[in-house]
Amino acid sequence: MPELKDQLGRTIDNLRISVTDRCNFRCVYCMPEEGLDWVPREQVLSFEEIERVARIAAGLGIRKVRLTGGEPLVRKDLHVLVRMLLDIPGMEDLSLTTNGLLLGAQAPLLSAAGLRRINVSLDALTKETFHRLARRDALDQVMASLDAARTFFAGPIKVNAVVLRGINDHEIEAFAEFARSRSFEVRFIEFMPLDADQIWSREALVSGEEIRSRIHRLHPLVPDPTASVHSPSKDYLFEDGIGGKVGFINSVTEPFCDRCNRIRITADGKLRTCLFSLAETDLMPLLRGGSADADIATVIRRAVWVKEPGHKINAADFVRSARTMSQIGG
Repeated sequence: MPELKDQLGRTIDNLRISVTDRCNFRCVYCMPEEGLDWVPREQVLSFEEIERVARIAAGLGIRKVRLTGGEPLVRKDLHVLVRMLLDIPGMEDLSLTTNGLLLGAQAPLLSAAGLRRINVSLDALTKETFHRLARRDALDQVMASLDAARTFFAGPIKVNAVVLRGINDHEIEAFAEFARSRSFEVRFIEFMPLDADQIWSREALVSGEEIRSRIHRLHPLVPDPTASVHSPSKDYLFEDGIGGKVGFINSVTEPFCDRCNRIRITADGKLRTCLFSLAETDLMPLLRGGSADADIATVIRRAVWVKEPGHKINAADFVRSARTMSQIGG
């Protein structure tokens, strides 16, 4: 079986593909209230181009693909792309990250196309806090979508929450109860400096360890023995056996760069070897310029070989990416 490796010996087998930079929310940790300058539609990868990149990547050793955005479900007929990707030889796992607003309506088609795993971004459980974070009154629709997800997806259903001090950190314990009562996997993601409004600060960051400690005091936690060593999330079960799981993606306070197995393709065809990359490899001219698959594979291999050792958030010479989370693909 082929393997895609970098010069530090890390095996890269996980590819995140952004299908659009557009979004129907305006989350404060991601984009400004007025939105951003969207990539023109003609500069966004087509489904056929995405399938081609994924097929070439699978031939190099990529085994897992996650579709992201922006909000991927604003891309028309996404279920068609799901089927295309699942037909690629060697593709072992396909998942989707969504804000959930459109998931309820599209779940039947996505499920019929073969999608089995989803992550829903949900940062608050009360309407007031939800609106403050997402700048949209859509909590009821997202909750309805989570109910639909139970019906249509085998799971596990993961709920991603970004916690900001003074905004939604008062709901941490409520999220623990949510995981217990609904048997969801709630994963807390540390606030990262990828927001367009540049409100990120260490004061606003709530560490995963602080969140874990607060939950542990309420409901004792034990490490999940089935957790993958390659997962960015430190997963825990409730000691009493009730409910789902809680996980902690401590990207800032406990970086896991030394075991990173991911690369990313942006909606406009740029290969990024780190979420915080300052350089990108543009695959669009190759895809639309008649390059052979073998030539594109060579470009991908060369880019991955020099994948960054780490994101440098905690280093004195850290430089923010010019792109926000929604422009990169979460």
